[in-house]
Amino acid sequence: MIELAPFAVRPETSRGRLHPEPAGGARSPFQRDRDRIIHSTAFRRLQYKTQVFIYHEGDAFRTRLTHSIEVAQIARSIARRLRVDEDLAEALALAHDLGHPPFGHAGEDALNGLMRPYGGFDHNAQSLKAVTSLELRYAEFEGLNLTWETLEGLAKHNGPLARPSPFITAYDGQHPLDLQSHASVEAQIAALSDDIAYNNHDLDDGLRARLFTLDEVSTLPLVGDAVAEARRRYPEAPAPRLASEAIRRVINAMVEDVVAEAQRRLVRLDPQNADAVRQAGRPMIAFSAAMQAANQDVRRFLFDRMYRHWRVNRTMQKSRRVVQVLFSLLHGGPDMLPPEWQERAGTTGSAACAAAVCDYIAGMTDRFALDEHRRLTDPLLPG
Repeated sequence: MIELAPFAVRPETSRGRLHPEPAGGARSPFQRDRDRIIHSTAFRRLQYKTQVFIYHEGDAFRTRLTHSIEVAQIARSIARRLRVDEDLAEALALAHDLGHPPFGHAGEDALNGLMRPYGGFDHNAQSLKAVTSLELRYAEFEGLNLTWETLEGLAKHNGPLARPSPFITAYDGQHPLDLQSHASVEAQIAALSDDIAYNNHDLDDGLRARLFTLDEVSTLPLVGDAVAEARRRYPEAPAPRLASEAIRRVINAMVEDVVAEAQRRLVRLDPQNADAVRQAGRPMIAFSAAMQAANQDVRRFLFDRMYRHWRVNRTMQKSRRVVQVLFSLLHGGPDMLPPEWQERAGTTGSAACAAAVCDYIAGMTDRFALDEHRRLTDPLLPG
């Protein structure tokens, strides 16, 4: 068993759960958190939630579920190298997208615009909401009753929250999460693992969808080196195999860079406990300057050639419209909601009604949202 570094979050010193529970026997608190996340309804729904391509566009493209599993794999690898708690890093990686609505960023943009009069919509806050109130699996409490460390990591894995969402502010009032400090090393690892997985699998999916070619991504720093190395070693390999060889090299290079940069920062800070990392004033888990620049080049390429591709634009525009129509109909007529949601919604057009409709839509898969849109707009279909 690997001895944890001094700055790792330690299961035995966890700040516990909002609702106290007996110890979990052979499982640590963070292993129990991970297991509860995996068994949650929100986690299962990720199977039919979009990354870039809607679920029916192909079985080989990533979904939020496969993305979360890839993030968890990268996070565990980095956590092991840095000798911090792998189970906490994995739990955060698996939970980080639980709050994403259907249709990826198009769905989030639509809900954010619709909810602007009520404080907006943010998928990170919605992830916290999912695990603290929307999951109804236990008789003694709402949510999953995760540990303080997991909730902290979900709330602020991208850094301190200067302007937290209304929900996070309200939750922090009853269960303070120290929103003005950085999160643990484990949470920071999950956040950067998300960036590594996201960019690389979007390159893979974009190549698979023929939005761009291997020669075109070869112009990018880091990616070009990986493609050249793959071609040198496997000159007869077809393009799809070369792409896979190149992308796994890019992922490995990014992981090695993160580990090296983190070790440099941690040696300089010399934190003797997890709280020293939280109070450091800067993240400990980051790319080097050179890798950050290369990563930004990949982001810009994907933005221009994939996220703004005319085929993707068409799909995203239609997806936004689906969300807008669903919200308009249900906010104006909450009596069309299922009974348990009607009770939450209350008065037609109220803020409580908007929040209930938003939560209802945010929990939908792409497939369910499209079916619900048809049920609500096609007079020939039964409700």
